[in-house]
Amino acid sequence: MNTADQLDELLESRLRQTRRPVEPFTAVIFGASGDLTSRKLIPALYHLALEKQLPNPYRIIGFARREKSDDGWRQELREALGHFSRTQPVNENVWNEFAKNLVYCQADISDSAGYTKLKAILESFPDPRLQTNLLYYLATQPSQFGEVAAHLSAASLLHKENDTYADRLVIEKPFGHDLASARELNADLVRHCHERQIFRIDHYLGKETVQNILMFRFSNGIFERLWNRDAIDHVQITISEKLGVGSRAGYYEEAGAMRDMVQNHLLQVLSLVAMEPPVSLEPENIRDEKVKLLKSIRPMSPAQVLENVVRGQYFAGEVDGEARPAYRSEPKVKPNSHVETFTAMRLFIDNWRWHGVPFYLRTGKNLPLSASEVRIQFKPAPNILFAARQDANLDPNSLTLRLQPNEGIILRFNGKIPGTATELRPVRMRFSYDSEFGAYTPEAYERLLLEAIAGDATLFIRRDEVETAWSIVDAIRNAWAGKALSNREFYAAGTWGPTAAEDLMARDGREWRNPQPQKE
Repeated sequence: MNTADQLDELLESRLRQTRRPVEPFTAVIFGASGDLTSRKLIPALYHLALEKQLPNPYRIIGFARREKSDDGWRQELREALGHFSRTQPVNENVWNEFAKNLVYCQADISDSAGYTKLKAILESFPDPRLQTNLLYYLATQPSQFGEVAAHLSAASLLHKENDTYADRLVIEKPFGHDLASARELNADLVRHCHERQIFRIDHYLGKETVQNILMFRFSNGIFERLWNRDAIDHVQITISEKLGVGSRAGYYEEAGAMRDMVQNHLLQVLSLVAMEPPVSLEPENIRDEKVKLLKSIRPMSPAQVLENVVRGQYFAGEVDGEARPAYRSEPKVKPNSHVETFTAMRLFIDNWRWHGVPFYLRTGKNLPLSASEVRIQFKPAPNILFAARQDANLDPNSLTLRLQPNEGIILRFNGKIPGTATELRPVRMRFSYDSEFGAYTPEAYERLLLEAIAGDATLFIRRDEVETAWSIVDAIRNAWAGKALSNREFYAAGTWGPTAAEDLMARDGREWRNPQPQKE
């Protein structure tokens, strides 16, 4: 059996598995009175219970400073579920059984007495597995991650010497704000637990369509044979957002699009699209290949950054007929701010597969459409047969992976228009997740929480991956430091970005292919 057959067999085996089994556990949510808990975490856990994916028994402890009773916390969460559950109405029988497993621990994150109280609650559970198979979800400020880990370790609730995944920390992005702070955060955490116990969550990796990138690539020989410099002209990855910065303007003044989107979401998608086949589907083998890919991205000098990376900022305009203010008019934004709300870049990957193939990445706020997609543009066919025809409407073949919304895959090729004349036109072959598999697609947090409970780190980000991504972003931000935006870097809200982004593609004789509203 050759390597390709072995990989196909491994993939098929993985696909046959409905889900990695989970053992009885206790999840402790720090920051349990916050927005993330009520909007995402509890709805996700409720839906896992609804789908009968949780083991028996289990417990969920909310750890927060506000004074509440168990019943009071449960009532708050039930009201929130009425707004945020993806299935309505809420199944009251399932909720009532689920709510019995919710326990509230009123305590301050910075007070060691709170961890003593938490330990007493855990020790009161009758099943010993509920006391030892522990998942700590840190839905707190990133500045508190190290503090929580230190208190858990001091209270003997987090065991670094443990050689299993029994004690696990789940932390939310941002994982630092640059390479130095990311390294500092990672160093703080590994003082109290092993790297293998840390699950860095990026909700983008929980999306079904993002996960499908690997399955699509490595289980379909017809495309894997074309997935290289010989057949592909270039790759475009777009994550566009219809909304402006809104209430996040204060955060955005510190982060910008580069920190907010490129360092995590865009580079994550790039790594899955371009990585080499892993030797197996074990978590570390997949994560190894993602890191290798990121380390293969060609470094840029400050002068090369200015040539290959564009930033932009929106001014007043309209989106779907709705007036949108300029970024500089948003609350908490400096009137002379040069923070980017849009960025586009050309990257090269210096390895055998991708030598010479440019990857164009872009993301922005207040664009015409919210969409995420990957477009693989193949090299054009020789035009010898049709060169004499002035009406020949040839278009390079392309494959578009639509990650959201209207998730699916579109293959674009040339076909003859019916009739007596020999006329060509680009046509599309479309696969829709909704049509093929039905409307049910689990929310990202459902999949990610279940994988964390099971101790499967495949969909989580490793320390070296975080630090490599930050090294790429830091080089770009350092090149921008102290430089004002030019006129060609501003764009009207409701357009597809600044003129400078069009220039980036035009210099290579290419153009952006903008996501289209469905149906195309």
